[in-house]
Amino acid sequence: MKSLATRNIARIVAAFFCAAAIVSHAQTFKYGQLTGITGANPIGAPVQGLNGDLYGTTDLGGAYNSGVIYKLTPDGKYSKIYDFCSKSDCIDGQYPQGLILAANGNLYGLTLGGGANNGGYCEIFGGCGTVFELTPSGQLITLYSFCSQANCADGAEPLRSLVQGVNGNFYGTTIDGGSHCMNCGTVFEISPQGQFTSLHSFCSPQVCKDGSQPEAGLVLASDGNFYGTTSAGGAFDDGTVFKMTPGGTGSILHSFCSEANCADGASPQAALIQGTDGNLYGTTAGGGAYLEGVVFQLTLGGTFTTLHAFCSEANCADGQTPFAPVMQANDGSFYGTTASGAALGSIFEMTPDGTVTTLYNFCVTGYCLDGYDPLSGLTQYTDGRFYGSANVGGIINRKLCPSGCGTIYQLSMGLGPLVIANPQFAKIGQKINILGTSLTGATSVTFNGTPATDFTVTDTYIRATVPTGATSGIVQVTTPSGTLSTVFAFQVLP
Repeated sequence: MKSLATRNIARIVAAFFCAAAIVSHAQTFKYGQLTGITGANPIGAPVQGLNGDLYGTTDLGGAYNSGVIYKLTPDGKYSKIYDFCSKSDCIDGQYPQGLILAANGNLYGLTLGGGANNGGYCEIFGGCGTVFELTPSGQLITLYSFCSQANCADGAEPLRSLVQGVNGNFYGTTIDGGSHCMNCGTVFEISPQGQFTSLHSFCSPQVCKDGSQPEAGLVLASDGNFYGTTSAGGAFDDGTVFKMTPGGTGSILHSFCSEANCADGASPQAALIQGTDGNLYGTTAGGGAYLEGVVFQLTLGGTFTTLHAFCSEANCADGQTPFAPVMQANDGSFYGTTASGAALGSIFEMTPDGTVTTLYNFCVTGYCLDGYDPLSGLTQYTDGRFYGSANVGGIINRKLCPSGCGTIYQLSMGLGPLVIANPQFAKIGQKINILGTSLTGATSVTFNGTPATDFTVTDTYIRATVPTGATSGIVQVTTPSGTLSTVFAFQVLP
């Protein structure tokens, strides 16, 4: 592992992001500071909308110190578009988690607290959380309030983000609630209209061998099943990786701390991703050869490989305690964050063989103006740049965020533009959205080489019909400036 040069980051100016800092190898880093009223303590990375803007949430801050939804334009203009707890008794939710862009173009997300049920167990937290929808006009619709069933059998306190299934419904997890105990957690399904189904309650009577307390969302893999992690439970009570069918039938692929001294990691707190090779990739916040977390690979059949153990360098120069997931970019490398180490958090790159390079160390400015403790992973925007957030640091608001209100940052590695299929699956004859940048004038859309004959083009997305004869593979768009490709294969459903 090698460390890059120290960054010289300019102070924030008129726009939300500070001026670009020129660093080695065509890299630049920018950051913008939250103020408390504009939002505070973000824990997720923003997502790209159909209009080309980025949307995200902060856990706290805003008019009611219960979190906000914000919008960030590609040129760095920040605006707050919703304050949580703006309705009586916070029935609209509190403490929002991550967002996803659904196939219908709306945003969907979760809140950790608030909602219609704020008595009993939920009274401690001011409500047990919600599922919500946000329309492009900024209207927020509460679809479901957790702990609607006796003893919170439907779950309580949903974490992180949802994933959309091939049937159009959304799937997620709660860290608490369930039919076995109040702090065991669940997996659930909910339709875009709010019809709710509890699929699984963790911590079964067999002494939690199925895991407990999932602290992250799910990933939908190419085999049609969902995969996720629990932070506790399993054969060694250090967490699991589990597989679950859309109908709720589950199985354990890996129980952590199965190797001597927990060399395989312990306590995963981040979602999994599926790489371009079809394997699953994830992180653990603990365990590993140096007890500071790992990045791992897991085949869909359950073969486990530790790719990198953090704190392998002196003073943990490679970082430690990754709470966030990794992501795979269009150069084939994986990118992620650590919450601590030699610095107060870092951004790293990992090649598929597990070689880690530190790209940025947080808190390199006076008073940690660039933020620290990055709890979020990274999002790759379709122009090739990365976006993420640091939970604290930045501007100190002694009333709303005495440790700093956090920052949102942009990292450029000089990668080229790409397109993103949304959703990444459909049947022949169905329409999908293809997100991109500067798409005006596009002349061709192909699905694994088969041209689409029905598509409409805007500057930020293309609406295309999956053509007859299309097979699963890369989607490509031909624009006046060149051909753009998806990173991951698009799945043509039967």
